[in-house]
Amino acid sequence: MHYDIFNGDADGIISLVQLRLANPKESTLITGVKRDISLLKHVDVAKAHSVTALDISMEKNIEALNELLANNVTVFYADHHRPGSIPTSDNLSAHIDTDANTCTALIVNQYLNQQFPLWAITAAYGDNMLEAAQALSDELNLSTNERDQLKRFGIYINYNGYGSSLEDLHFTPEQLFRELVKYSNPFDIINQPGSVFSQLEQAYHQDMANAEQAKVLAENDICKVIELPDEPWSRRVSGVLGNELANKTPNKAHAVFTLNLDHTYTVSLRAPLTNKQGAGDICARFATGGGRAAAAGINQLAAENVNAFVTAISDYYR
Repeated sequence: MHYDIFNGDADGIISLVQLRLANPKESTLITGVKRDISLLKHVDVAKAHSVTALDISMEKNIEALNELLANNVTVFYADHHRPGSIPTSDNLSAHIDTDANTCTALIVNQYLNQQFPLWAITAAYGDNMLEAAQALSDELNLSTNERDQLKRFGIYINYNGYGSSLEDLHFTPEQLFRELVKYSNPFDIINQPGSVFSQLEQAYHQDMANAEQAKVLAENDICKVIELPDEPWSRRVSGVLGNELANKTPNKAHAVFTLNLDHTYTVSLRAPLTNKQGAGDICARFATGGGRAAAAGINQLAAENVNAFVTAISDYYR
């Protein structure tokens, strides 16, 4: 049995879209909301023959990965998060690049020798890798309108992945993958009336309108921190709102705090776009935190640690 395991955001979904367009394969899908990254443990080792793992931290899945490799399961692993110590095994094909200006879909695009670059551009825009997306768009001589359409689509797919549970999402990542993989060209979906593109576009604008009233917890020359209430729309916009704020004020770090039912906060942190480093290190100082250099998060930040977190951001980027 083959397992396809992927992050539920634009980068994870579109990475798998590219691979399965290039190499269709019957598989068991394992995914979840964006922050659900400990996914390898859900593989049935006794049944697995091979595994594809995309856009989930190897460091966070190392125990399950080692078990798979020890049981002679072949694993293709592509990711751009901090990997920790990469196992040495003939059963592992690791494609890891932690450069702050790449994402998993761009890694897969290179692996496939750019068979589906329009999808890679869509994912890069969705993951807020704007420079990389523009560079690849330049190679293809895309028009301003075409770039804008792919950017919007990437943002909408990414937006759909945020939530505390699958019930918060408009489409489950599995549903979205199964729909997107029908098309080798994303413009075929974008231009289709009533498609997932138009459905997500309408939902996105409604949620972002709600976010305009967000409470500012802290703001200085170094960073801006906003708070969202414990609502499904808040959880859906938490990541894309951070990206939007970062794009508007690229010299600042930005954090979006979303209140949880237990009165802790889910945190989404974006490093300044002019200094894309440190976000993962800052979040890793706090329990349930981690991520990559340019963007990271904390699943449950205790209210008493809010000031310490804001101080950590300000001290790091000062």
